[in-house]
Amino acid sequence: QVQLLESGGGSVQAGGSLRLSCAASELPDGSDCMGWFRQPPGKGRWDVALLDISNGGTHYAEAVKDRFTISQDNAKNTVYLQMNNLKPDDTGMYYCVTGRPIAGTCTVVVGWYQHWGRGTQVTVSP
Repeated sequence: QVQLLESGGGSVQAGGSLRLSCAASELPDGSDCMGWFRQPPGKGRWDVALLDISNGGTHYAEAVKDRFTISQDNAKNTVYLQMNNLKPDDTGMYYCVTGRPIAGTCTVVVGWYQHWGRGTQVTVSP
């Protein structure tokens, strides 16, 4: 069974930085997409950043472009999310996902991903 273990969350002030990690116990065949969704308090889950580990292709939500960077360590089945210049709106539970691409693209559709981590909390104070 695939297990995704997130770490690196915490509480910071606005303008600060955090680095999230997600280690996969294994990756099912074809599960080339790894990345992050987040769920703000009282709201649904939305995409943050996705990475196609087969070709390095990335997707970022508009709200995090130029502030967040997703990267990979293939040898360790691990992805990272470097988050800089954090804002209070970035507060939420951050979940790691893995799944197959659709037509060569890592979809932002929440329901597509079967494998989720338990999440790591990020809290950004003003």
